[in-house]
Amino acid sequence: MAGKGRVRLVDVAEHAGVSMKTVSNVVNGYAHVQPATRARVQAAIDELGYRPNLTARRLATGRTGMIALAMPEIDHPYFGELARHVAEVAATQGYRVIIEQTLGDEAAERAVLRDREAGLVDGVIFQPMRIATLDIARLHRDLPLVLLGEVEAPVTTDHVMIDNVQAAADVTAHLLAQGCTRIGFLGMVEGDITVTNSRRLLGYQEALVRAGLPLDPRRVLTVGGFTSGDAAAAVRAAIAEGPAFDALVCRDDRFAVGALAALREAGRTVPDDVAIAGWDDSALAQWTWPALTSVAPDKHELARVAFDLLVERMGGAQGVGRHRVVRHSVSVRASTAR
Repeated sequence: MAGKGRVRLVDVAEHAGVSMKTVSNVVNGYAHVQPATRARVQAAIDELGYRPNLTARRLATGRTGMIALAMPEIDHPYFGELARHVAEVAATQGYRVIIEQTLGDEAAERAVLRDREAGLVDGVIFQPMRIATLDIARLHRDLPLVLLGEVEAPVTTDHVMIDNVQAAADVTAHLLAQGCTRIGFLGMVEGDITVTNSRRLLGYQEALVRAGLPLDPRRVLTVGGFTSGDAAAAVRAAIAEGPAFDALVCRDDRFAVGALAALREAGRTVPDDVAIAGWDDSALAQWTWPALTSVAPDKHELARVAFDLLVERMGGAQGVGRHRVVRHSVSVRASTAR
């Protein structure tokens, strides 16, 4: 049938033995279709090669069947893995995902909310870095929106995150339990105005205070940028200048990779001389040497909760913003096994 011309909705309905309305419901991702019926319709779609006309769909339903995922860096391991989870969750409801990279630029973040996705998507999952809370409230208006990360969310906007303070305290407590007493934090990035790092630093400090250890500002390493090379340079400088440290809590796995390289160059062994803990539990963590202990946000749960909230907003849900904190853990590997 597909070879005779463009496959139509009615062709899929006849092939699957269902109504055109049922096929439309499956194509548009409506949740109330029975799983067996959905599977039969999807099999017919795949067999016939049916491709919905997005323009017609938008005219008929007011929806495009697509959402945007806006994030700072698509090549950051955490954001790349999170994007995969969002796409997988969205696909189960018949949605496709457009990836929008902002590079932490305020103008680009404003464009995401103001006009860049106008008419293209039904809603946006967005991890901002620089845009102000009130600007988010002013700009997103009727655009269904769910925020990720540690930005302060407007009271009208849904927000999904992990507890960065508690996660930092947990990984620092793990290092303390390994016998580390001179734990550093890698690091504070010059010019970084986001709240994520400050919350991680707070959790690190809270764990040290609870353990009765002094807070030494010299063990909070300043980093010139966000790359592994920047982190390695900061660790080299810290080794040269002191004071000595026997563990590092790193702001992400990329920083931890840089720390591993700098310590290896300096002849320091991990974890015997210095224990290293990363953050994000990205694919990098399992393949470093030694394998990297890392704070593990539940990325699939982040994606699922954010998408579920967005679907409700796209369906017309009103009311104040809902803030959801999803679970995290510490994936313990050889880099802290003293």
